[in-house]
Amino acid sequence: MLEHGGRLREAARRFNRPVEQWLDLSTGISPFAWPIPALPQSIWQRLPETDDNLSGVAGDYYGAPAALPVAGSQAAIQALPLLRAPSRVGVLEPTYAEHADAWRRAGHAVRSVQLDDVADVLPQLDVLLAVNPNNPTAQLLTTEQLLKWHAELASRGGWLLVDEAFMDVTPEHSLASFTDREGLIVLRSLGKFFGLAGLRLGFVLAAPALLGQLEKALGPWAVSGPARAVGLAALLDASTQQLWRYRLKTASERLDALLIQAGLSGGAGCGLFQWRESERAERLYLNLAGQGVLVRLFPALNGLRFGLPHHQRDWERVEQALNTSMRAPQ
Repeated sequence: MLEHGGRLREAARRFNRPVEQWLDLSTGISPFAWPIPALPQSIWQRLPETDDNLSGVAGDYYGAPAALPVAGSQAAIQALPLLRAPSRVGVLEPTYAEHADAWRRAGHAVRSVQLDDVADVLPQLDVLLAVNPNNPTAQLLTTEQLLKWHAELASRGGWLLVDEAFMDVTPEHSLASFTDREGLIVLRSLGKFFGLAGLRLGFVLAAPALLGQLEKALGPWAVSGPARAVGLAALLDASTQQLWRYRLKTASERLDALLIQAGLSGGAGCGLFQWRESERAERLYLNLAGQGVLVRLFPALNGLRFGLPHHQRDWERVEQALNTSMRAPQ
């Protein structure tokens, strides 16, 4: 199993601190609780109805010509490699490890690609995969660059697959509106921006023919009825979406300033997390964990990803933990 953030019970056991005493900043999930509507009992008793216009509502929200609901973008990450014959796949790294793992397990030849090397490597690839903004480094690729890569790949039947799980705060940078182009696939998720990771609902944006193949591969009732109902309500709630963008952008800027004040400058961030690299990353992770603040450590990168605190008491706790950790002996 690959490691992910949010493994709070494991941290509680490792550091011998009860779960309820932790402040979990190890994921990039919004700390704000989306207002869940009351669901009728019939939703739990009936099979999911696919003529509820969830695809149309999602297309309007993302600005995409077509959208396929899936059980979280992870379902698409695992299924899409099954739709291609053995291919040469490049994964722009460092990034979310599930992508490379899924393509490799499906029998494809996978290679790690660095941003500076894409131009040289692209002629040797059938598929290029990028996460934008990137997880965990928050690097943001331009629309122009991505569409240029797509055009080259598509000219020979290739794919550009872009995971936009953290894009909702900055929708102006999304490729969603271009996904009627053959070979361009975008993944979106309700887990991060909407703070609904447990709902397991995401969307694949692509040309209708490819979406039809993917829907067939996933089988009937791929998304539960309750998930469809909550997803519809969230995607239609434009006023809360606007508020969420403001709150998340403001919180991320506040966290950036807090990290700089503590001595962790020179990083990057998006609307849902901040990223820092440091030779002391592992020691800082342990020092913070010793105070009940869980962040995500990336040992190979000497990096830490910080999710967003919520309440004022959480911000004060993070500030104190950071100051104590930065003063601790190396």
